[in-house]
Amino acid sequence: MFKKDKPNILFIGLGMMGQPMALRLIQAKYPVFVHDANQETVKNYCNKIDAKSLLPSEDLSSIDVVITMLPDSEIVEGVIFGVDNFPGISSKLKPGSVVIDMSSSEPMRSRALGTSLKKMDLIYLDAPVSGGVRRAIDGSLAIMVGGALEAFVEVKPILENLGKNIFHVGDPGSGHAIKALNNYLSAITTLSVAEALIIGKRFGLDPNKMVDVFNSSSGKSNATENKAKQFMLSESFGAGFTAKLMVKDITMANQLGSAVNSSMELGEASLNAWRNALKYLGNDVDHTAIYRYVEQNQ
Repeated sequence: MFKKDKPNILFIGLGMMGQPMALRLIQAKYPVFVHDANQETVKNYCNKIDAKSLLPSEDLSSIDVVITMLPDSEIVEGVIFGVDNFPGISSKLKPGSVVIDMSSSEPMRSRALGTSLKKMDLIYLDAPVSGGVRRAIDGSLAIMVGGALEAFVEVKPILENLGKNIFHVGDPGSGHAIKALNNYLSAITTLSVAEALIIGKRFGLDPNKMVDVFNSSSGKSNATENKAKQFMLSESFGAGFTAKLMVKDITMANQLGSAVNSSMELGEASLNAWRNALKYLGNDVDHTAIYRYVEQNQ
């Protein structure tokens, strides 16, 4: 697919996750160009790490791979197909170019996006990540990839600079589907751990000892191992993933359930709880602050 070992990459989206991810590709000696809607962010980033910027409205004929790390499907589709007076990158990329959407996008829309780009002779992979900012920095993200297997094989060397556990999970949209379901599970366990700790604390148990017991018993989860003491009981609430994004991902999981005619009673209850927490805590608070919401409201 690529004519050289290090294909030219356009990385779009320099948020909390995008910046360290783009940096890892630059450090791996890939020819990387960066873009973000906030041009001040682009300027500061390029000055800081000596990166090169490229506007999507410019000539993209030299670009082999586009990686998007953006807030949602609406913005991804706007970048790819255009919005208002912006023509979109799909009309500027050469045939055979690969678009890798690493955002947390909607699975059904990602499936449709893959179909549309295939008709334009462009290759689409959805490759959302799990692990947060810390694992973006050290390159140990989990990456779930949907799309043609042969395309996945070609881009895997690129992705290996970003993640340690990389899975090909099916056709276009499959990566975003499993990411939404993964975060659905994460939301439920995080909420349930917060509730269990508060209940135990009110009964008179030592919360730290509770976590030790959970981690040695059947109640062990990512939330008990990596969130309870570190961010909940310490009240630092700094895991690097906002409650707003958690609500977004639970919503997508529930929508996916509806799309395949599966009821999600627990999903609806969890979404309601997280929405209430978001109203109480504010949009920008870390998701581990659900502990504070439970403590003060339940």
